[in-house]
Amino acid sequence: MNEAFLAFINQKKLCTPHDHILVAVSGGQDSMALLHLFINAGFRVSVAHVNFQLRGKESDQDQEFVKGFCREAGIPFYSKKFQTEKYAAQKSLSLQMAARALRYGWFHELMLRHRFKRLATAHHLNDSIETVLINFIRGTGPEGLDGIAAKNKNIIRPLLFATRDQIHSYIKKNKIHWREDSSNHTDDYVRNYLRHQVIPKLKKINPSLEDSAADMLDKTAAGNELAEAGLLQWREKYETIQGDQTIFLKKGFSDFHNPCGLLWQLVKKYGFHFDQCRQAIHSLDKQPGKKFLSGNYVLGIDRKSLILSPQKKEEPAVTITKNKAHVTLGTRQLKISTSKKNKISIDRSIALLDSSKLTFPITWRVWKKGDFFYPLGMDKRKKVSDFLIDRKIPVSEKKNVTVIESAGEIAWLVGYRISDRFKITDRTQVITKLELKEPL
Repeated sequence: MNEAFLAFINQKKLCTPHDHILVAVSGGQDSMALLHLFINAGFRVSVAHVNFQLRGKESDQDQEFVKGFCREAGIPFYSKKFQTEKYAAQKSLSLQMAARALRYGWFHELMLRHRFKRLATAHHLNDSIETVLINFIRGTGPEGLDGIAAKNKNIIRPLLFATRDQIHSYIKKNKIHWREDSSNHTDDYVRNYLRHQVIPKLKKINPSLEDSAADMLDKTAAGNELAEAGLLQWREKYETIQGDQTIFLKKGFSDFHNPCGLLWQLVKKYGFHFDQCRQAIHSLDKQPGKKFLSGNYVLGIDRKSLILSPQKKEEPAVTITKNKAHVTLGTRQLKISTSKKNKISIDRSIALLDSSKLTFPITWRVWKKGDFFYPLGMDKRKKVSDFLIDRKIPVSEKKNVTVIESAGEIAWLVGYRISDRFKITDRTQVITKLELKEPL
């Protein structure tokens, strides 16, 4: 076991003999075995123990047990108690998720404060198999089927080569004392149910389940590495970044046998669900304009591309009183003036309107679904959305389009077209000039 432990550390390049390792020790057989293996190998270690206060006296006794071992072994010991149930309720988390957030948050603080090089946890091969099964049940992607990573930044898991039975044999052979966690015996948690009910049945089908799983995990991890390289090549060919927008060309999905999965790999970190990706792919050849929203991002379908951008909070409407000289909406400025001279302008950023047809105060706001107006030269109304589609305005630009509204009627689709109902005529006596300046 000692030789295999060092061989695994060297193979995975987890740490060096000169590193100061912070070992997470609960007092259970896995973490006690890990601590002993580090000590036997001559590593410089310190111990961190978390008391979640979930098992009454048992939790306190675990803490005292680990503290006593470290005192006798001369190992620096750190511990902290958390009100886990209270924290879980405040954050609307399960106890398991709350415990995870608390312990890793504290571990990170210790790492920074004492400059530990690595944090070692006692996850082993069976833990990794259980994680794969949990991810499979939840419908994860391929990256969830390669198990627990042996190294994730400064967190290392040097026991992933060993099975639960091998660790138990090591504990027994070396007469290492450890504490039993009574919660491990219940099937209330998914992981425990898999451990007690599902995996034993799988081992009846394949007695060498752990060996087969270890091979599968290595193969899957290698496949994921290749997939990452392929995704990088795809991005170089079909992805561009423009400001805060990421643009994916549609043709990049056309020759791909599983375009839904490809899109999901591209946007999953932004909070999009796989079903949204499926709907987006099915909408690629349909009329542009469809949008899909995650918590903070929008994925819009344009004519030749899909555009990913942050959701921006809608700017509040601006009220323009009669004597106002200029107003701002976000980064844009609107200058307002009046004149009696009948001038014609072809500048799209300027609107010349008949003052007598405006009812002040007027409103400057972002356009919304259902808006319509009477474009200059037309006697029939047209939806703003249809007007923008006809003008082939990209989805990414549509969200920034604004309107000037007078008494509930749109007088100007800002930067594009005034309403025929507010145009200057031979009878116009006073002209209101609106001039768009952007950005400020």
